[in-house]
Formats: sequence, structure tokens, C-alpha cells
Amino acid sequence: MTGGQHAAMPTTQDTAAAADTPTLSVRTVWISDLHLGTPGCQAKALLDFLRDVECETLYLVGDIIDGWQLRRSWYWPQAHNDVVQKLLRKARKGTRVIFIPGNHDEFARKYIAHNFGGVDVMDEAMHVTADGKRLWITHGDLYDGVIQCARWLAIAGDLAYEFTLKVNRWFNRIRAKMGLPYWSLSRYLKHKVKRAVSYINEFENAVAREARKRGAHGVVCGHIHHAEIREIDGILYCNDGDWVESLTALVEHFDGRLEILDRGDQAALPGMLPATKIQPIAIRPEAPVALPEVIG
Repeated sequence: MTGGQHAAMPTTQDTAAAADTPTLSVRTVWISDLHLGTPGCQAKALLDFLRDVECETLYLVGDIIDGWQLRRSWYWPQAHNDVVQKLLRKARKGTRVIFIPGNHDEFARKYIAHNFGGVDVMDEAMHVTADGKRLWITHGDLYDGVIQCARWLAIAGDLAYEFTLKVNRWFNRIRAKMGLPYWSLSRYLKHKVKRAVSYINEFENAVAREARKRGAHGVVCGHIHHAEIREIDGILYCNDGDWVESLTALVEHFDGRLEILDRGDQAALPGMLPATKIQPIAIRPEAPVALPEVIG
């Protein structure tokens, strides 16, 4: 440097600001099934995503905090606290954050119509896209026959799922020692077992029928950890996936176009290589989809 001038050293605040600089700007983001409070939550990848994306409205579509797991055994590392703080920071900085509780965080349903730290708690919502489509927003557990008709079976299934995730972590530690990337056993089983496929189809059809009854063009939900965008009898069905296995989010671009963002390549246990994507998620085509008239 000349004239006795010295380059300014970056401060801690400068570094933090650079890390939080968004790389993607969209109109709306939907995420669900974070399952904060469980070892299966991919909190680091989720935090990276929240830092990367900027939006006008952020929907938290249920199962954000896993109250079922926390009642059985307390698990809350710093990374999970960082996610909560990031969500609250987004609300403070002007993003409208809407939390729609699911079955795992059903305790929050006592606080419907309240606002906490800038986060609105709602039972459900009707979102209007930039191109005028009405999308009904619900977690989806109320349309899951297993949960509504046999809660004990749902809890048993949750325990079995938790066990599968534990086996998955053990299996992936072996893969890590072999220099192999992360691989989801539960995600593989869900796509291969016929009964699981049938359960997913029944759930999707049920929420699509309910969206039609409500006069919506489509529905956005979570609950089943299976990201997808497709038409069901003229209703646009959108599921934003989860942040345990899929690491996916649904976004709306400023022209109303919907897309599933897949961060599955970042799924990993500490010290592991990143995963390779199994296959790309289907994205809604550029051509407009024929949708029904809004029912009066």
C-alpha cells in the first residue's frame, strides 16, 4: 500500500454478514418436517439453505419442532438453536413467517392466531400466487387416516421410523469409513415398499380432494416426507418434503412458477462426504397447467 494506507481487516460482523448474504431471491418458500429436537434433523444443511434464500413469505408447514421425541428424550444441540434464531431473524428483517403446526408440534395449536417474535401461528392458510392461483396450506396430518383413527399406531410407526434412522446412522458411519457418501435407508424403503407407496397415494388424494372442497386451485403440505409437484384430478398437489431425509423446499418465483429445491446432496453425518443425488425432483413445466375455476 502507498501513503501509509493499510487495507482494513475484515471484522467478525463483516464475516457473519458475508456468510448470511442470500444467493437466491424468491417470492415464497415452504419448508416442513424439520424435526428439530431429533438426531435425524439435518440442521446444518437447513441453516445453510436459510442463509442462501431470501423471500417475502416463509411458510413453516408443520413438524418444525418434534415434541413427540423431546418428551421421550431431550435432544437440542446448538445447531438446532441456530436454526430457530435464524428463523426469528428473518421475521425481524421483514420476511413474513407463518407457522402452521403439525402432529409432532401439535402443542403449538393452542396458540393459533398468536404472534411470537414476528412469527404468525395459523391453523391453515390460503396463499395466492403471483399468477393468481389459490393454494391451500396445511401440514396434512388431519387427512392421514392412521393418525386420526389409530393414534397408537401412529406413535408405534414413529418409533419404528426413529429406529430406522438410528440404523441408518450406524450404516452410514460404516460407509464413511469406506469413503462412501451418505445414503438414506428409510428413503429407499419408502420408495420400494408397496404398502408405503399405497399410503402416500391415499394421503395425496385425500388432501387434493379437500383442496377442491375449499375452492383452491392447489394444496401445499408436508407430513409424509415425500417432495412432489403433480396434478391430481385437476388439483395442483405440492409437497415440500422434509429436512431429515429429502432436504427439500418448495419455492414460488416472482412469476408464480413453483419449483422444488433439492439440497439432498448436503445430507451427511458429521465428518461424512456429501451425498450424491438419487435422481432429480420433478419441476413444474414452464407451460401453464390447466386448473379448475375457483368454486364459489
